[in-house]
Amino acid sequence: MAADIATTKALLADLVGFDTTSHKSNIAIIDYIEAYLARHGVTSARVPTADGLKASLFATIGPVDVPGIALSGHTDVVPVTGQAWDTDPFNLVERDGRLYGRGACDMKAFLACMLAMVPQLKARALKVPVHLAFSYDEEVGCTGVRPMVAELGKSLPLPRMVFVGEPTSMSVVDAHKGPMRWQVEVTGRAAHSSMPHLGVNAITYAGRLIAELARMEDDLKAGARSARFDPPYTSLQVTELSGGTAPNIVPIICTFGWEIRRLPGFDGSAVDARFRAFAASQCVPEMQRLAPETGIKIDITNEVPSFSADETSEVVPLALKLAGQNETFAVCYATEASLFQAGGAPSVVIGPGSIAQAHTANEFIAVSEIEKCLAFLDRVANWAEG
Repeated sequence: MAADIATTKALLADLVGFDTTSHKSNIAIIDYIEAYLARHGVTSARVPTADGLKASLFATIGPVDVPGIALSGHTDVVPVTGQAWDTDPFNLVERDGRLYGRGACDMKAFLACMLAMVPQLKARALKVPVHLAFSYDEEVGCTGVRPMVAELGKSLPLPRMVFVGEPTSMSVVDAHKGPMRWQVEVTGRAAHSSMPHLGVNAITYAGRLIAELARMEDDLKAGARSARFDPPYTSLQVTELSGGTAPNIVPIICTFGWEIRRLPGFDGSAVDARFRAFAASQCVPEMQRLAPETGIKIDITNEVPSFSADETSEVVPLALKLAGQNETFAVCYATEASLFQAGGAPSVVIGPGSIAQAHTANEFIAVSEIEKCLAFLDRVANWAEG
């Protein structure tokens, strides 16, 4: 029998009540989850940051000498800054079959379902253990799960497989794109704007670089494609831009960020090399002829591997069987599934809620999605019991 919906709603209300926006500590919610597990006789292990302000949490229910199935979710949420909410985003509100709150969809509903299942899992004679994994800083580039993944097979057990509960409307997702992000800083030379020939305009050269990115984008659109994704190619876009000091000063600094979202199997190093080569050959020499102190700094700031489920693993067939489905899907957003899989644990993505609600004002999850998730997890428990 699936966990009680009322219990799950209460747990979700508690979880939403923690403001775990990524730039803040998540220790309070980890304390809560750890204490909840302990009340049900489940021990857990933290993987903290060096400063102790954040931590992942890993727990096992069932036998410890058998590889298990992990249920995984992140505790952090995106900011509400600048969004017009009708209710307090950190106070769960139920209305017309929907539960509103920051993170209700992405992805604290799955965390609540995981926790609601704990008493039932403890009561069963599991032949295969169920692991519970809680990470941090997923929303800023899947950075927080990496130290935990690094401990799998060492201080933590390596799961037989992982179900990552990102919102997929409980459909089975076996592939996603992988973001790769850059930050560029163009340093010019300041001068009075009436004497532009004495300066090096950082914004002008940033514009040349961005024009090259537009040409690269066109080439990517004409390159490898997969109809499973929308858009069906590796995408590129400039995401941030800042520069200039005052209307009468030749800009000395311009910074911008850009990213690609790679199809599975796409090698981002070629994109990186082309951009650096353009900067080095078409911009820097001209800048430094006038001002040797000028230059262009290019940093890769984050990279999440694209994801394609291990075809030799049981994880996709099992997820389809437990979900009662016969079709898998691909998505363009990234998840921690690719990192778990790279760490040796075959993975799949399946969780309650629609990604269309994630990160939005008045974020919500339908109660019916939670009910579907609880029923799915009950079937996971049945399978683990054998």
